[in-house]
Amino acid sequence: MAIPANAAASLSFPVINMEKLETEERGAAMGLIGDACENWGFFELLNHGISHELMNEVERVSKAHYTACREDKFKEFAAKTLEAGEKGADVKDVDWESTFFVRHLPASNLADLPDLDHHYRQVMKEFAAEIEKLAEKVLDLLCENLGLEQGYLKRAFAGSKGPTFGTKVSSYPPCPRPDLVAGLRAHTDAGGVILLFQDDRVSGLQLLKDGAWVDVPPMRHAIVVNIGDQLEVITNGRYKSVMHRVLTRPDGNRMSLASFYNPGADAVIFPAPALLEELSEEEAERAGSAVYPRFVFEDYMNLYLRHKFEAKEPRFEAMKADAAPIATA
Repeated sequence: MAIPANAAASLSFPVINMEKLETEERGAAMGLIGDACENWGFFELLNHGISHELMNEVERVSKAHYTACREDKFKEFAAKTLEAGEKGADVKDVDWESTFFVRHLPASNLADLPDLDHHYRQVMKEFAAEIEKLAEKVLDLLCENLGLEQGYLKRAFAGSKGPTFGTKVSSYPPCPRPDLVAGLRAHTDAGGVILLFQDDRVSGLQLLKDGAWVDVPPMRHAIVVNIGDQLEVITNGRYKSVMHRVLTRPDGNRMSLASFYNPGADAVIFPAPALLEELSEEEAERAGSAVYPRFVFEDYMNLYLRHKFEAKEPRFEAMKADAAPIATA
C-alpha cells in the first residue's frame, strides 16, 4: 500500500533557534532538540553561527558550477532515462540527481576534483570548516541531552585517524515525469550526524514519520540536521535514523549540500554503556542485552553500500550475526 504524503502535515516540524541556547530559554530549546532526535530524526537550525554571506556565496557558486560544468551531462542522462521509462522499462532504481562528493577528512580531495575553479575550492574549504564546527557543537548538545560525558560522541567517532567528513553536492533538476523516477530513493543515512544546506526556494525533501511522508520545509539560511544509523546504535535506539527521500518536481532545480560527519573507518561502534546502565529493570529484561550490535564502521559501510535503499533493521541484524570479538581499548 502506498504511504500517504503529508498525512502528518499538521505536526510542527522542529525548528531550533540556536540563539536561545544562550538565554533563559535554553532548557526549552534543548528539550525541543531531544524530542526531535527521539521522534523525528530531523530538525532545523536557525542562527547557527554560519554567516549568511558565506551561505549565499556557497549557493551562488554551486548553482553556477552545475550550469557550467554538469548540466549538459545530466541532460544526456535525463533523456535516456525518460526514453527508457516511457518505453516501459523500470527506472525506479534510478535517482534523478547530479552529484559529486567533496571529502574533507581525514584528507581533502578538493585539489583533485576536476572543473572546480580556485574560488569555488576556497569557498568550499571555508564552508567545510564552519560545518565541521557546527557538527561538533551539535554532537555536544546531543551528549548533554543524553546525559553523556561532554565529547563522548566525538570520541566515539574518532577511530585512529579522526572522523570521516565530507559533503555531497547535489542538484535535482526539473523532471517532466515525476511519476516515473524519484529524485533520490528512500533511505536512512549510514553515518553519524548529517548537516544539510538545502535550497530555500525549491522543496522536495521528505521524511517518513508515523507512516506518512512529511515535507522538510525549506527555510532561508537554515541548516537541517538528521540522525544517522551510527547515532541510533550508540544511543541504543533512543535516537532514530529515519527514512527520507527527495521527490522530483516538474519545475525548479533544487540545490542540496549534505555534509556527513561520520565515524572513522576503523572506529568501533556500540551502544554507550552509560545509556545501557540507565535502563530500568523492566527495559533491561525486555532488551535482554544491548539491542544494537558492536561493529567496525567500515564493515557497516560495506554492507550499507549494497543495501542502502532497504530497511535498516536487517543491516543491524546482519552486523549482529557477523559480530566477532572486537577490541575497544
